[in-house]
Amino acid sequence: MRVGGGPALAVIITVLAAVNVGGYPYYSLSVAERVRSPLHPWLRPSGYIGQSAGILALAIFLFLWLYPFRKKFKSLAWTGTVAQWLDVHILVALGLPLLLAIHAAWRFDGLIGLGFLSMMIVVASGIVGRYLYVRIPRSRTGVELTRDEVGERRRELVEKIADALGLDVATVEETLALGVPSTSPSAIKALGQLLTNDLSRWRMSRALRRRWKALVKEGSFSFKVDRQRHRATEGEALDEVVALASREMSLAQQARMLDATHRVFKWWHVAHRPFALTALVAVIIHVAVVVALGATWFR
Repeated sequence: MRVGGGPALAVIITVLAAVNVGGYPYYSLSVAERVRSPLHPWLRPSGYIGQSAGILALAIFLFLWLYPFRKKFKSLAWTGTVAQWLDVHILVALGLPLLLAIHAAWRFDGLIGLGFLSMMIVVASGIVGRYLYVRIPRSRTGVELTRDEVGERRRELVEKIADALGLDVATVEETLALGVPSTSPSAIKALGQLLTNDLSRWRMSRALRRRWKALVKEGSFSFKVDRQRHRATEGEALDEVVALASREMSLAQQARMLDATHRVFKWWHVAHRPFALTALVAVIIHVAVVVALGATWFR
């Protein structure tokens, strides 16, 4: 399973948004006025576009439940890594609210409203879950790294930076050192600290770029240019070293916040799983009622 559907996702989201915006003249009408609209056969929940959106949303919703099975059963490793599945899981889910809005014709009463609200909470919590997931150090296959493995990766990054800058390792370590957060923050404070860490690392990376660029201009040192790796200019060398520095600082922050991140992750499941189950039950009941009543154009 390959991930990298950013452009494709953008196109899909744009199309779904266009349908929602284009259908505003219909969605803004009252129920009594909608039946006289020329768009009614197309945009009503059982219409051509409305019901097609509902069927596609159902297929996507069922697909989303494959991700927990991939996490649980290692025998499914051939389908892709857990990290790749998570990326697809989130990317696909982002378009689901727009599909549901089209299917419901922007009327969220009763069971439909409960299902839509649950889905919105699931999508929002899923984004937060992804944010937490990537802040736990992992290998490329998605397996969580041990503290020793994190330490080894940090040493490798520092050595690469020192080699590129022509500095000693101790100087690089001192330059990249960031403030240490509180040792055992609460779940809410831990989430705030994670956001603060991202901001401080972004600021530090920008400051390092300016500092190292100024030193190069002054002639204090020059980056090693490796033409075999197509790093043919000092500007490209600077980009690579700053990226390495940002990664090292990120690992340092993640290692210090590891216990707190796990604690927030556990609380996250409290919100994500129950609402996901609520949305599933609402969808199953809705589909069962619709099929039983024969309110479909493919019967």
